[in-house]
Amino acid sequence: MEVRRKNFQGVWNIIRFNWHFYVFAIAAIALLWMSSTYFPPVLQTAVVVALFFGILTIISSLLVSYYVYDYSDLYELEFLENCRQQTILNVHAGLDETSELIRHQYPQAHLDVCDFYDPKKHTEISIKRARNAYPVAAGTIPIATSKLPFDDRRFDKSLNILAAHEIRNMQERIQFFMELGRVTKDDGIIYVTEHLRDLPNFLAYTLGFFHFHSRKTWLETFSRANLILVREIKTTPFITTFILQKNGIAL
Repeated sequence: MEVRRKNFQGVWNIIRFNWHFYVFAIAAIALLWMSSTYFPPVLQTAVVVALFFGILTIISSLLVSYYVYDYSDLYELEFLENCRQQTILNVHAGLDETSELIRHQYPQAHLDVCDFYDPKKHTEISIKRARNAYPVAAGTIPIATSKLPFDDRRFDKSLNILAAHEIRNMQERIQFFMELGRVTKDDGIIYVTEHLRDLPNFLAYTLGFFHFHSRKTWLETFSRANLILVREIKTTPFITTFILQKNGIAL
């Protein structure tokens, strides 16, 4: 049976996991609009402009989210290649929207799924809401970012899709990627898919882009974890997949 995402699943998840932001923004806009009648005419014009851009920001962020998570081919996982009969590790942070897709696309592969979510370290309210909405699937292995429960060089491919940015501490993030390198075969591939703290994501999410890491930060993380960047793929202007290997083996 084909695994298909529901219509508007991505943008709806954005709204319900981050509803506090939208409630705050709408309340602020409404309050500013009601109080603007007491302002001098010059300030009223400035308020109208500010309200316009505030509403535009909310709408544009939702449109971009729809484009990224519902319209684009992000979940086609086209960057995965030659996975038949291979060993695959998929690590997420409490919201797993890809493992079933991988199982369907590569039924002959051996897939291990891990969840590194730790409520003491990863305190974003959106993650907690995501876990309540999508309970962890049976067979998912809970892990610590500092130690993966697998032998060295076990996996042909290791994946981390829209999750590693939840590791806010740099040293913890480096240790996590060192572990990914350890359990990945010497000629294996590590895939990291993320939003970046860059201009397109700023234009789409304004201050929300601070939740993401910059490309420079990711490259420093990979380098200090002894991983080599061999290719970058832009699924959309807002999503980057880093393709990594260790020991300098080129694709």
